Amino acid sequence: MSALNPGDLLLIGPACSPQFTGDRALRLRLVSVGEIDPYSGWMWLTGYVLDSRGDATAKRELYVQRTGIVVEKRAPAPPLVGRKPYAEPRPARARVG
Repeated sequence: MSALNPGDLLLIGPACSPQFTGDRALRLRLVSVGEIDPYSGWMWLTGYVLDSRGDATAKRELYVQRTGIVVEKRAPAPPLVGRKPYAEPRPARARVG
């Protein structure tokens, strides 16, 4: 699985943990991924649970199996505002004074 990024839309179901079976499965807009992996293959996620219209209903922290996560939609890459990728550095300005 590729890295998860803030803004990704995730489907959390029974493959992530038995607590998310049936009507307890949820869609989560990812805010952050925990830095500590207490057990191999498991991870902490923080995000907003979305309803059927895509509106956030609650902020949750979840402990899930990495392999069970389904990425429904990746967050768009942040735009490069006002610069080109790998742009040359600007020349130093002469000081007047």
